[in-house]
Amino acid sequence: MQALTLSARQGWRWFGEGFRVFRRNPLLLVFLVFTYWAVLALINSVPMAGGALATVLMPLFSVALMNACRALDQQQPLTPARLFAGMQESARTLLLLGLLYLLISAAILALSSLADGGLLLRWMLLGEAPAEEALASSDLLIAAQMTLLFMSPLFMAYWYAPVLVAWHELPAGKSLFFSLFACLRNWRAFLGYGAATVVFAVLVPGVLLGLGTAFLDESSGAIAKVMTLPMLMLLAPTLFASFYASYRDVFVVRVARDSDNATDIHV
Repeated sequence: MQALTLSARQGWRWFGEGFRVFRRNPLLLVFLVFTYWAVLALINSVPMAGGALATVLMPLFSVALMNACRALDQQQPLTPARLFAGMQESARTLLLLGLLYLLISAAILALSSLADGGLLLRWMLLGEAPAEEALASSDLLIAAQMTLLFMSPLFMAYWYAPVLVAWHELPAGKSLFFSLFACLRNWRAFLGYGAATVVFAVLVPGVLLGLGTAFLDESSGAIAKVMTLPMLMLLAPTLFASFYASYRDVFVVRVARDSDNATDIHV
């Protein structure tokens, strides 16, 4: 297995490729994404340990969504066997990934306490929102900037890690390393992908909502609610499918044809 180096233009196409995958079976992908959110919300509602448990289980759930996107992309029927492919064999490693993410995130938030006395830590882990004066303080802003700085490598390490574990049987450490390396190597592609996501998932919906409410001032709130749900049903599955599109374009696998020759195939 190797990671290709792609251009910003190729990264820009990932959002569109996600939409192409979504169009193959919109109702199915919408159902799976909203089920994913509902299950996470249900787990999060468990007192005390809900948030931590949801974080640990998230790699398992994300693999199921990527399995669905792969089946749709390859125009295969989404059977239960395909939906849960690789999860049973790799469940322990996927749970380890979730646990590591939880511990590292908590350590980063604890480090941010040096700047704000633990305001951000209690907000993110315990749901204790800071007072208004604290929200306006520079200490909380510095803590948030510190957290973002240290979380960025963590996000990159986890971007591809679950599918590398489930689809390629890599151990946790190797999957995190290869994911981080692939993201760093493709920083141009991710800049293009980020730009496309901002344009099509933020700016375009914002303009449409603005136009929809501009002509109906008295019912602008109702119009915004009516338009928000269809947009969410379109954009959320497209975004999840674009995660799969980025993986498919970045990684290739060396497949031996005979003792002397080998070929590369996209995965």
